[in-house]
Amino acid sequence: MTPLPDGEKIIEALAQNVLATSLDDLDEDTVEWAKTRILDVIGWVVVGARAGGNAELVSILKKWGGAPEASVLVYGYKLPAPSAALANCVMARSFDYGPVEPRAGSQGLPGHLSETTIPTALAVGELVEANGGEILAALIAGEDVACRVLAAGGFDFGDGWDSVGTVNAIGATAIAGRLLGLSPEQLRNAFGIVLNQLSGSFQDYWEAGMTFKLLQGLSARNGILSAELARAGWTGPKDPLLGRYGYYRLFVNRRVDAEVLTRDLGRAYYTDSVIKPYPSCRITHGAIDCALAIARQHPIVAGEVEAVRVYVAPQVLEHFAARPFVPKSFLHARAAFSFQYTVASALARGRLKPADFTEEAIRDPQVAWLAGRVKLAGSPGVEGLGAEVEVRLKDGRVFREAVAVPRGDRWASPLSAEEIRNKFLENLSFKGLDIEIGYQILQLCQNFEHLKNPAVLCELLSSRPPLRGS
Repeated sequence: MTPLPDGEKIIEALAQNVLATSLDDLDEDTVEWAKTRILDVIGWVVVGARAGGNAELVSILKKWGGAPEASVLVYGYKLPAPSAALANCVMARSFDYGPVEPRAGSQGLPGHLSETTIPTALAVGELVEANGGEILAALIAGEDVACRVLAAGGFDFGDGWDSVGTVNAIGATAIAGRLLGLSPEQLRNAFGIVLNQLSGSFQDYWEAGMTFKLLQGLSARNGILSAELARAGWTGPKDPLLGRYGYYRLFVNRRVDAEVLTRDLGRAYYTDSVIKPYPSCRITHGAIDCALAIARQHPIVAGEVEAVRVYVAPQVLEHFAARPFVPKSFLHARAAFSFQYTVASALARGRLKPADFTEEAIRDPQVAWLAGRVKLAGSPGVEGLGAEVEVRLKDGRVFREAVAVPRGDRWASPLSAEEIRNKFLENLSFKGLDIEIGYQILQLCQNFEHLKNPAVLCELLSSRPPLRGS
């Protein structure tokens, strides 16, 4: 038998691991972290249900119709699994509050896996009536593939490709393929099929378009479609990662450390490493931590502020979140991806919650005035996502705070279990969901491996009074 080229061997190893991983193979911390992220993402589906454009998206998908395979959460409709997953992912990403920073080993990278992978696992799990243990195993193994692919090529905003539209689809394919019962050969074909559906531009963020969240759902839809096509007999490229025109050639300018793809495969499982404490771009969180610390110690009156200086790592000044805050067009995205707005809101209100991203809150004259006083500067003394904030008042007083690692990092600065629980319940309360239903969902997520069918969870998320608008 002719030996497989290295790229084919790697994709074979990844596919084999996805299909072979069992819940018994996984350590308790890995499983508990997956359940924590499921809870977090479900909270964000609820909050994002009526965010800008989402009702219209659900209406379009409902109009297209199809087999009632999986639930569009909160809305209560059942649609084909690819459509349901698409809608649920978009809702989960809408407030930019879900888990982030995929990490393979010690290397953390920008990205949002969970808001694609978890709705994908729930939708396909509901379709095939998988139990909670099988859904967890598929989720964890599939996310691991996406993390490895991302880490092996690194990440550069200058490439222009948003990993939410590229590696997320690869992870979704792995999850769907596992739950649909694909063979190793079929799953390898599914990875080749999805290569032809990867996409996503960072132009969405620079122009604050609604489309930043659409990628989250397109990856889920495309992953499920790829797995279904492979199950039906379709074939795809045999080397979708390292081939002549594979992922690493097309999307990351040939950067690749192929050893990362299989290092500790089957022994270490990688995924998002941060539970966000604030509903905004992660890169702003260090500055928000500082602003909130100042506001707690020295309550800020906007009109008394002369200037606010935010010091960040020099390369952060090239990020879209560092551009001037201009309250126009899709306000929510402009505010969530803005140092100026998030720092001003945190200083003025002493908090940063979903309620601070309504149109009324964003247009608050005092916060807008204060945002105009916020200026960014690069500092060689600040690294990574760290920040230092200086607030200078008109009476001459100056307040300063600095952080090296923003809150929420699973290892360096974790949120407590109580904080994560309270975040979830606050999210449901913000959108008018019965708090008793919230406690039932908490219980189900804490014991997710014993769930007989995800339909139980989906039904709870549709048993609610009409949601308040965003």
